[in-house]
Amino acid sequence: MSPLDSFIAGLPKAELHVHHVGSASPRIVAELAARHPDSPVPTDPEALADFFTFRDFAHFIQVYLSVVDLIRDAEDVRLLTFEVARDMARQNIRYAELTVTPYSSTKRGIPDVAFLEAIEDARKAAESELGVVLRWCFDIPGEAGLEAAEETARIACDLGADGLVSFGLGGPEIGVPRPQFKPYFDRAIAAGLHSVPHAGETTGPQTIWDALTELRAERVGHGTSATQDPRLLAHLAEHRIPLEVCPTSNLATRAVTDLERHPIKEMVAAGVLVTVNSDDPPMFGTDLNTEYAVAARLLDLDARGVAALARNAVEASFMDPAGKAALAAEIDAYTAAWRG
Repeated sequence: MSPLDSFIAGLPKAELHVHHVGSASPRIVAELAARHPDSPVPTDPEALADFFTFRDFAHFIQVYLSVVDLIRDAEDVRLLTFEVARDMARQNIRYAELTVTPYSSTKRGIPDVAFLEAIEDARKAAESELGVVLRWCFDIPGEAGLEAAEETARIACDLGADGLVSFGLGGPEIGVPRPQFKPYFDRAIAAGLHSVPHAGETTGPQTIWDALTELRAERVGHGTSATQDPRLLAHLAEHRIPLEVCPTSNLATRAVTDLERHPIKEMVAAGVLVTVNSDDPPMFGTDLNTEYAVAARLLDLDARGVAALARNAVEASFMDPAGKAALAAEIDAYTAAWRG
């Protein structure tokens, strides 16, 4: 391990773009697959690695949904959630806004209240036992259409959860225009939730504009194509609208063809507030520490530059002011004491 890798491993961090089911480790996926033998998901580690090799974004969605199908009862939900937090604790992630898709579970028969009780029970246990603070983004699976949007908005706005802070939109972008989801985002925003849709990962910058103007995005998930529109980049920089950048994910889903040409460099050069995230880490063979190392190489950062990236995530988060101040101070103290 290089000195910079050691610094990254010990660095206190926040993560803002990471998916609940997509964070299921191979061990947990194999355990769930063994519990549900009718699933096409393999239990053998080598076969599982091959299963998680994606041909393109559409194939990734297909694989992702097959893992979603392994989450069949409240105990599955609770187990997955707590184990995700355990993996985060090992990386010194102190705070994470985990993207959760309630519709994927409720449509498979898990009662909405049982689902919410399971994630909340795991959240409380993660904070008390692991020191990891979890908050939720409830997102619409865009490929499931307006029925999914209505159900997600109902659960978010009518039932809610103590850890819920934001409302999102994920899934494929091609053929799933953002403006159709405006009424649901309006409802969520009126209920006090922040707007954090995915946009511009596999489509052009107009999708990002739509997320900003129609869905009132406060942060943008991915935003990979933003660099194709200088006016958009300037708007993001001027209004301090963060991008949730996930380099390895973009390569795995073919959103970028070459990691060395990832647009993160142009984003930073334009003054955009960039955060680094892992998206669906075990599925992409990565974790947040690895993504920080990738970003450090692409941006030619030393330890202090990496610490600045970590502070970006704190700034862009929906933590309360006291929580932000505490985590920023911890990052600064760790960096000042570093002797690498």
